[in-house]
Amino acid sequence: MNAQFTLERSPRGRLILTLADGSCHHDVLPVRAFPLTAPDEFVALVSALGQELVSIDRLDELPAATQQLLLEALAPREFVPRILGIEKVSTFSTPSVWTLQTDRGPTQLTLKAEEDIRRLPGGRLLITDNHGLQFMVEDQAALDPRSRRTLERFL
Repeated sequence: MNAQFTLERSPRGRLILTLADGSCHHDVLPVRAFPLTAPDEFVALVSALGQELVSIDRLDELPAATQQLLLEALAPREFVPRILGIEKVSTFSTPSVWTLQTDRGPTQLTLKAEEDIRRLPGGRLLITDNHGLQFMVEDQAALDPRSRRTLERFL
């Protein structure tokens, strides 16, 4: 962490950053540099004008209350539904329509090409649909056998 600071929520629900020099910044936004590959590292606090005010190397080095506040502020910015199961696919060639169960409820995605399934560290998969919406498979082994077999045909 490059600077000492305190963070609190305003009555309007916005973040207020107070730096070690006493300067106060309202409506700051947390931004992850690598939201998928290193979500708990390299977070910046930026002003409403986009100026970086604080750089945080690791979230786990912050006090628990500050960590929680940042995680709550980051959550709405990063909508990546988690795939819990693959109900069916229209065809085993692309493009294909997938019917899914996600942590946000049932949905469908259209996979344009196999290249739209990206492997991430830790065995995770990131699947991008034809509209650019991203879906995450946290752990292939945790999927039911039918979902795993279906997914393996595209990998």
